[in-house]
Amino acid sequence: MGFFERISEGLSRSRDKFKEQMNVLLDRGPDLDEDFWDGLEETLILADIGGAAASEIVENLRDQATRKALPDAYAVLDLLNDQIASTFTPGGEEVFGGGEAIVLFVGINGTGKTTTVGKLAKEATDAGRTVLLGSADTFRAAAIEQLEVWAQRAGVEVVTRERGSDPASVCYDTIERAEAEGADLVLVDTAGRLHTSADLMRELEKVVGVVRKRANMPVYTVLVTDATTGQNGLAQAREFDRALDLDGVIVTKLDGTAKGGIALAVSHELGLPVLKIGVGEGLDDLKDFDPHDFARALVGDFDERE
Repeated sequence: MGFFERISEGLSRSRDKFKEQMNVLLDRGPDLDEDFWDGLEETLILADIGGAAASEIVENLRDQATRKALPDAYAVLDLLNDQIASTFTPGGEEVFGGGEAIVLFVGINGTGKTTTVGKLAKEATDAGRTVLLGSADTFRAAAIEQLEVWAQRAGVEVVTRERGSDPASVCYDTIERAEAEGADLVLVDTAGRLHTSADLMRELEKVVGVVRKRANMPVYTVLVTDATTGQNGLAQAREFDRALDLDGVIVTKLDGTAKGGIALAVSHELGLPVLKIGVGEGLDDLKDFDPHDFARALVGDFDERE
């Protein structure tokens, strides 16, 4: 199965729900009246893409319908995939683009941060880069051991300290090692933080602050979020971005239970590029994000007029 087919399979729940709602709307007729536009916006919101993104998409489609004198709802839906794709925030190529970088991975527990770090290490090593991992998740049971397993799979070194150590000091040690060994990509796994805990978020701010102050190469902070969380994922992203000024987001667990529209909600509202998407647990299951493929997998096609 190709990667697009896997994305499409992962977003099947979201797509089926969207098409079901749209078919109810189209059954009343293809006229471009207020009921159609209101129904389209509601359907997009129900697909978890967020109110702000849904409103902008519908507003832009209405404008195109007027300018191009589109005849009916099907002509509008022909433009929907491209409109969704263009609503994602572009950019982020510099984070994993080949230049020197330190990337800190943040998010709540269970989103797949450690697994994501391991997959990215393997991908970068295969591309000929010199990669070093930092295990700054010093609190979760077995987190260090889990990252060491991924480091072995990727054939890279990992800087660790004993469980319970200060995560900021682990980051400091990691940067020192990277400079000594000439690593050009440093991937740091941080402890899961509940976005609702002010104390834990302040501690994470300290970790990120230490890295930004000490590093002699560009530092990026990337949120790893779980596509099954729906709108709760947007609330998490808001708090992490407010505290840490994020540079991008990676969306994991795009499986059959995913509420995939959340990727667009986070990207659009917070102005963050989606850097990678994950569709499984294997080493090769994390890929570059393509907004057009994602939009096509999320909403599908509408050929009922035939």
